[in-house]
Amino acid sequence: MVPLIAAAIALAAVVLRSPWLVARTVITIVHEAGHALVALLSGRRLHGILLHSDTSGVTVSRGKRTGPGMVLTTLAGYPAPALLGVLFSGLISTGRQGLVLFGCALLVLGVLVLVRNAYGVFAVLVTAVALGLIAAFGTPDVTGGFVYAITWFLLLGAVRAVAELLRKRRTGMAVDSDVDQLGRLTGLPTMLWSLTLVVLVAGCLVVGGMPLLEPVLGGPER
Repeated sequence: MVPLIAAAIALAAVVLRSPWLVARTVITIVHEAGHALVALLSGRRLHGILLHSDTSGVTVSRGKRTGPGMVLTTLAGYPAPALLGVLFSGLISTGRQGLVLFGCALLVLGVLVLVRNAYGVFAVLVTAVALGLIAAFGTPDVTGGFVYAITWFLLLGAVRAVAELLRKRRTGMAVDSDVDQLGRLTGLPTMLWSLTLVVLVAGCLVVGGMPLLEPVLGGPER
């Protein structure tokens, strides 16, 4: 029952407007961390991350303005929460739930070091405090439920974030989005990049969600 209850909580946080306005900051943190990680791996110089109260964010890096490194850095943001959800799902399915909390702590610490504005520091510290309280005082059932819930939230939240991006682009509210930048960098249609993001996050939802549902669907307990 825990996977289903956790999935329901995560779904409510993603679908309901008020919870989403608060919880979306977590998706933004992971989004910007994705940009930052790929920027570093591709040899770019990372200057920092800005997180804003409207749940938007910016990762500033320096390097070549074109080429594979810049393309991958730009592409990394939206799939990052979904890919992290798949990683966490794999850890859960192999009985390594404790590593999910460790991964969350490592991510928050890394972003805290890189964030460069006051609201960003505040948002990351609130997230860190919440993680610390769960790790320190949560019962095994609470901790286990949280691990499932955060994994579902990353998988589902990535889907909503991409859906919001597509809606904003249709209404002219996202004229310089990651998709638009990818179009300029590669010369490929922005529709192709939009489809790429949809396929990535939807595929991650399936790949990451199935192991989480395995105990409910009759798979072996782990």
